[in-house]
Amino acid sequence: QVQLVESGGGLVQAEGSLRLSCAASGGTFSTYGMGWFRQAPGKEREIVAAVGWSAGATYYPVSVKGRFTISRDNAKNTVYLQMNSLKPEETAVYYCAATRSKYPRVRSDDYAYWGQGTQVTVSS
Repeated sequence: QVQLVESGGGLVQAEGSLRLSCAASGGTFSTYGMGWFRQAPGKEREIVAAVGWSAGATYYPVSVKGRFTISRDNAKNTVYLQMNSLKPEETAVYYCAATRSKYPRVRSDDYAYWGQGTQVTVSS
């Protein structure tokens, strides 16, 4: 059983940056693919970044590509999401999730373990 704890959310102005962290415990971190999702009020949860067992295997949707970067530090059992040039419409609760898949997964159904989420608010 993997436990995930996100941190780093907060209030930022449009075009600003934030770095989210997700600390994992209770499993062999290096054998989990990791993903970041977000959910705004009244909207479905959507993927914003994913990474496989290899830090070089990543996925980004078009909406964030070039602005968001996912990375992992297996020595610290932590995955990060660097978010740059944030937009007000990206205000949401951001969730970290883990999957046993070796490769990046994009569907929330593919992830068995979830953190509690961290609020990101982007002001205009």
